Amino acid sequence: MTSEPVLVDHTDGVATLTLNRPDAMNSLDVATKEALLEAVTAVGEDPAVRCVVLTGSGRAFCVGQDLKEHIQLLRSGARDTLFNTVDEHYNPIVSTLVAMPKPVVAAVNGVAAGAGASLAFACDLRMLADTAGFNLAFAGVALSCDTGCSYHLQRLVGRAKAIELLYFPRTVSAAESLELGLATQVVPAEELPALVAGTAKGLAAGPTVALGAMRRSVAYAAGHSFDEAVAFESEMMALTGATHDHAAAVEAFVAKETPVFEGR
Repeated sequence: MTSEPVLVDHTDGVATLTLNRPDAMNSLDVATKEALLEAVTAVGEDPAVRCVVLTGSGRAFCVGQDLKEHIQLLRSGARDTLFNTVDEHYNPIVSTLVAMPKPVVAAVNGVAAGAGASLAFACDLRMLADTAGFNLAFAGVALSCDTGCSYHLQRLVGRAKAIELLYFPRTVSAAESLELGLATQVVPAEELPALVAGTAKGLAAGPTVALGAMRRSVAYAAGHSFDEAVAFESEMMALTGATHDHAAAVEAFVAKETPVFEGR
């Protein structure tokens, strides 16, 4: 297998980003964070990419910060370099994921811990193998949460449960993740690739400008008043109403035909 820390595959309008440090459970060292930031930025800006999938290689999705590299930096006294990674890597990565004008799917093939869990929470859909799980591991190493965890986790499970999961880190199984709302769907591990591929291909073939506007509207509404939210909805309606896909879909509806969306 290639030694590239992040693999990028383009198929049928779907860009699949695979964290590729299986021997380190896809933990995030500086090289991997830089590669991931470059990859998410590129696919976010590529109009040919109409859906993004984030996954991991081997038995883990991503266990967060590479603590072997982390402790070396701590021992060397390079604390500024160490904790600048939030502003230089984690925040830009998750902000780019959230701001993409296209659907983003997490294919959680194994454990997702710390920042790895946070990255999955930032995606629109989280499809889990039945052997996967989430662990909000930050308290275990005496650190606060990062990579958008404080924002997304409580919106998925509520404030009280979010605080509980952060204060008392444990691996939340795939089944419990589904019950809590952390997982969109759980399937046997061998079925996950086909499920994700089919879902992503379907999203990529959909009205992706409209889907992107929906995710932007939901994100905007989470931090604004009702009046501001409906005003933003109006902007997004004007945006999508001017697309080729909208006109084609209405024509197809009147003609009782199946619309073909082009993402424009």
